[in-house]
Amino acid sequence: MVEEKSLVSALQSQQHKEAAFRELVSLYKERLYWHIRKIVLDHDDTDDVLQNVFIKIFKNIDTFKGDSKLYTWMYRIATNEAITFINKKAKRANISSEEVKENLISGLESDVYFEGSAIQLQLQKAIATLPGKQQLIFNMKYFDDITYEDLSEILETSVGGLKSSYHIAVKKITAYLKNNETF
Repeated sequence: MVEEKSLVSALQSQQHKEAAFRELVSLYKERLYWHIRKIVLDHDDTDDVLQNVFIKIFKNIDTFKGDSKLYTWMYRIATNEAITFINKKAKRANISSEEVKENLISGLESDVYFEGSAIQLQLQKAIATLPGKQQLIFNMKYFDDITYEDLSEILETSVGGLKSSYHIAVKKITAYLKNNETF
């Protein structure tokens, strides 16, 4: 926590901002990339969203008050940017965001950056059947092992509601995988 406070102080200092920002990017680029990738699914789109996330963080770091952890604040920005990206993509194509997700899932098999096995592809398809917020909760809890308390800060939802959503998501994914056994 002390390290985070000193990093935030450096980020908010004009004298040290650029060096501190390079350190921040180095520390969080990969985690945020994979968080965003689970939402937008496409590598190139993820890179675009990630770049926007870091621009927003750089521009808005002075507004960070320290009421939450720095990484939960950044995850909230990344989550919102990824959702906004999906919604804009859907609007441009004149389709629903669910249809965008379906198209992205069907494109995963031919994505050169997707290195998953048939089982992982089935899991991604199962996750894609979940409502948007359940997808976020499942991905952040299951893959990123984020605590319910931190999830509560990121998604601005109660811990009880998150636990319930996660439990329901696990049941839906399990049912999907049982009904679509192809591996």
